[in-house]
Amino acid sequence: MDLVLSTRNPHKLREFGLLMAPHRVLPLPEEVELPPETGDTFAENALTKAQAAADATGKPAIADDSGISAYALDGRPGVYSARYAGANATDEENLAKLLDEVPDGGDRRVAYVCALAYVEPGGRTHMVEGRCEGTLAHEPRGDGGFGYDPAFIPADRDDGLTMSELSQADKDAISHRGRAARELLAWLDAGR
Repeated sequence: MDLVLSTRNPHKLREFGLLMAPHRVLPLPEEVELPPETGDTFAENALTKAQAAADATGKPAIADDSGISAYALDGRPGVYSARYAGANATDEENLAKLLDEVPDGGDRRVAYVCALAYVEPGGRTHMVEGRCEGTLAHEPRGDGGFGYDPAFIPADRDDGLTMSELSQADKDAISHRGRAARELLAWLDAGR
């Protein structure tokens, strides 16, 4: 099945391309405008984006909204993860702000959350969520991944490596997107 991914993020396109196999993940056509992320939850934002792509292309669409929640910050940055340091902030700026705000001697627990929406033309929808618990490193390490990966140490491993220090396969096995994608694949394979 072909699935349009409602994003302009090339990292997510590559990642979901691997995660959703054997289905083919297609990029969002340039002429399709992404709706603003104004929802209060990851699920609301994901559903809005998937619906826009399905309506515009006439094809089944998927969209995720994901981010990091810090326990010490009452769940922030949450839905604002991509723009935590400002509307046009880089991944490095967002990560630097998070590292600055989470106290060195305080609660360093964090969770990655991914809401993944599936929408068919005509309105049929399905929503899944994946989580990955971890701790925040004191400084970025590694050159793989993107976003907050250089400072996210997953709880599923005992080697202390950040997501950016893992191979793509190791990351996909435990990541929030990997878990959400496997749940959606199971639903698709069960015949929806």
